[in-house]
Amino acid sequence: MTNTTPNTPITHRIMQYIMLIGGSILAAFALEKILIPATIMDGGMVGVAMIISRLTPLPLGILTILLNLPLVWIGGRKLERSFLIRTFAAMGAFSLALSLFGSEMYEGFTLTEDKLLATVFGGLLLGFGVGLVLHGGGCLDGTEAVAILVSKRTTFSVGQIVLFCNVIIYLTAGILFNLDSALYSLLTYIIVSKVEDFVNTGMQQGKAVMIITNQGEQIAKDIYKTLGRTVTILSGTGLVSGSKDVLYCVITRIELSTMRKIIEKDDYSAFMSVSDVSEIVGKHIKSHAAFEKPETSDKNGTANP
Repeated sequence: MTNTTPNTPITHRIMQYIMLIGGSILAAFALEKILIPATIMDGGMVGVAMIISRLTPLPLGILTILLNLPLVWIGGRKLERSFLIRTFAAMGAFSLALSLFGSEMYEGFTLTEDKLLATVFGGLLLGFGVGLVLHGGGCLDGTEAVAILVSKRTTFSVGQIVLFCNVIIYLTAGILFNLDSALYSLLTYIIVSKVEDFVNTGMQQGKAVMIITNQGEQIAKDIYKTLGRTVTILSGTGLVSGSKDVLYCVITRIELSTMRKIIEKDDYSAFMSVSDVSEIVGKHIKSHAAFEKPETSDKNGTANP
């Protein structure tokens, strides 16, 4: 998720709201023109609104914002004010787009009538839209905000609470409509979760790289010069190979191929392991400036500027 501060450049804030509004419109289109005609439910309060709208004459756009706003207000009071503003903006755009795509102007238009195609492509588009909103620093459903508060008072994680709520919604949909709809809805939820995670963190997901080499200083310099990433240098001892430099660096997925080329160029015999990083706490320095003097560590692991 992208956060803003009073010093955030105006162009960055504009891009945030483009992602928020664009993602909201895309998500609304996926719901109104792909999933709803196939009787496939979404999760969270949006799913509750979809069930109510099918049983009553109330429009989905109005129901979505009426059900979500109280939850966002309750759960969002512990979060930053800018998050609430972005979330309200995204929900407003989402509600308007739902009303537009559900109006007479688009009546009779559906992307596909096949349930399996609706599940796959509806899930892809919905996940992409929700991922853009999350990447822009907002959300479209108040369930997550409340789940954060509940998780602090229980032993359950946010993901477990949201999953529990969605299972209840899908079971209700199965009872009111048919079991196939509930199963297709569950499959859609899995697709949406994977796609939104990829869009929100995908290409920028952190990768922890550990390199064992005899050319630690040279590789560290080339990493900083090429990628702008600082490196921590530790000392290690191999059972057979003896003393080695151990380099630790966090990069993004798209930088991984460049990292491999640096290693192959400086020390073809170096050993490199790569692992996923689920969270980075603290200041992760990123600079595109040419190498001057990287922030490394001495052989005892003490940081040197």
